[in-house]
Parts: sequence; C-alpha cells; structure tokens
Amino acid sequence: MLGFQPYETFQLLIETGGVDRTNTLLVAACDAFARREKPTAAELQQFETLVQRLFSTAAPSARTKAAATLGRSAHLSPLLEDLVVANAGDDLPDYLLGAPALSEATMLKTIEAGDVAACSAIARRSDLSNVVLARLFQMNSRRVYRALATNTAIAPRGPYLSALARSAQMDYQVAWSLAARDDFDCALLAPAFFDLNESDRIKVIKAFGERRTPDAPIKKTIEQISVATDELTRALMKLFSENRRPEVTRLLHQITGLDEVRCGQIAHDVSGAALFVILRAFGATAYEGLKVLIHATSHDDDKSPVLTEFARLFDTVTPDSMAFLMSAWRGDVNLLELTKPEYRPFATEPRTAAERVQRNPALSEAIEALSRIGSRRAG
Repeated sequence: MLGFQPYETFQLLIETGGVDRTNTLLVAACDAFARREKPTAAELQQFETLVQRLFSTAAPSARTKAAATLGRSAHLSPLLEDLVVANAGDDLPDYLLGAPALSEATMLKTIEAGDVAACSAIARRSDLSNVVLARLFQMNSRRVYRALATNTAIAPRGPYLSALARSAQMDYQVAWSLAARDDFDCALLAPAFFDLNESDRIKVIKAFGERRTPDAPIKKTIEQISVATDELTRALMKLFSENRRPEVTRLLHQITGLDEVRCGQIAHDVSGAALFVILRAFGATAYEGLKVLIHATSHDDDKSPVLTEFARLFDTVTPDSMAFLMSAWRGDVNLLELTKPEYRPFATEPRTAAERVQRNPALSEAIEALSRIGSRRAG
C-alpha cells in the first residue's frame, strides 16, 4: 500500500492488533482510497488484495460503512465496484444513483437481480447505455417507469416513447412527470387527461393545436348532431346557469357515448378543460363556447386568464382534433398513431395572441364579450 495515506495508520493497526483491527482497517483504507487521486496500476492491485481480505472478515456494519465510503471514489475497478455493490446493503440505491461512474456490467447485473429499488435508482442516472435502457424498459415495475419518466436524459423517441405513453395510461404519477417535461408530446397523455391537474390538461389540448389527427370513430356521430350545435350550447348554458349538473351529465352521456361516470366528471369539472373538448368537438365557436364555459366554471377573478386561454384555443384547435381526443377517452383510437410524421404538429411560425385576434374577427368578438361579462359581474 505504498503511496496510500495514511499508510502508517494501517501498519500500526496491523502490528498492535486488537478486536476491532479488521473493521477499523477496512473503513480507514476505503476512506484513504476515496480521497486520493487516480492510483497507479500497482497501487490499485495492492488495494484490491487488501480490501478483498478485509471485506471477507469484517463485521456487517463495518462492511456497509466501508462500501458507502469507497463508493465515493471515481476510480473504482470492476472488482472494487462489485465489492461496493455486494456490501452496500440498504444504501445500495443511493450508491447506484450517486456514484460518479458506474459500469454497464454492474448496471446489467443489478437489473438481472431484480431489486426494484436498485433498478429505479439506476433508471434515474444520466449515463445509461441503450442496452441498459432496453433492459429497464422491459421491467414490469411502476417504480422503475416512474423513475424513467423523470429522467430528462432519456429522449422519448421510438419504442421508449411508446412505452412511456402506455405507462402513463396506467399510472397517474408517470403522467404527471411526463406532462412536466418540455420534450414530451402531451397529446399522448390524452387517456390520462382526467388524472392531470388543470394546467396540464391545457397542455394536452394545446398539443392538438396546429396538427392533423386520424379520423375518429365518433366523428360520424358528431356530424349528425352538429346541425344542432347552437341548440346544444344554449341547453348547456341554461343547465349550468341553473346548476343542474346531473342533467348535464345525462345530456353528455347521450351525445358522446362516454360512460356516465366520465360525463359526471366533465359536468362537475370547474376548470372547464374537459368541457372545452366536448364543445369544440361538436363545432362550438369561441363566442358560443365561452358563454357555456363562463357558466360552467368558477367565477373568481383569477379565472379570467384561463377563459382567455380557452378563447385562443378555440382559434388554434380544430373540431376534428378534439373529436380524436374524445375518442381517446373512449378507447376507440390508437393514440400512438399521432407519432407518425403526417400527424405531428405543423412547423408553423409562432403567432402572438394579438396576431390571432387580428386574423380572426370572431375570436376578437368573443374576447370582447368575455370582457363585458366580467365587467358586469364586477359591478
């Protein structure tokens, strides 16, 4: 162990003996190795020989402490890495997540062992190879998928995108994590729409803006009812204004084919996002749709920006895309079709809110009406 400090301490412990000699020597040796710069080949070999012998005879508590200390080193050989993993005990997930470097072989060996806590720690690392990623995505574990969903180093593409989107349908925490990412197509979270908070529901709707969608099975039903869109919006506005939400539930069930539980969620959703999907799917304009949303949502002053956002969405989101979103709620479509090139968002130049209003007089009229209604309430 020449060149390792404190070598004199190791020599003294060996010479004087004592019942705690092995434990103390193991911890001190690992601490010294973790603090020093990259060792030479000879020093590394000497250290490996020493700690192999010490790990095999030290007490369990000393092995765990020594493994945690040694795991801080950035210069572990495969043998030393194996010793850390084998002796880390309950601290293994922390080591796997925080280790400065971790070999692919160690990752694969850990995944093969099937320890979910350890595998989820690996799934959060930023240095995963394609081989390791493929093995992680093959695991049937919510905990692992939740970790993968938060790992922004993993680009959601190809089979990884499909796997994450399917997991989001079954696990609301995966859906929440994916909705928070800027690199994930939130349109793929449509089946998890009712598990998301208000702002994330808006993200899902926005993801359908400026893009084509496959034909939805419910489109024919909507076309048969669309001639009565004005009557539909008037009926909804009257029912919401009189707080007759159970009747809204029944009406939505009749026209959408969604189950009554889902329609009840829509009728009682004071954020208005789910109701917007229904209104736009049936061809409601911003002017008519906003009147329904104003009566359906809470009337606090802080809701005005949300309603203004809905006014813009009436301009950018097509009825066909909302029909597709509604069909996703019914399970009638394969949402992963949206990953095909022809259904990706259009690469259009961004338009400001002012430009949209200028190009769409109907939108301008709707926002103006919204402002007048807000003024009357304030009065």
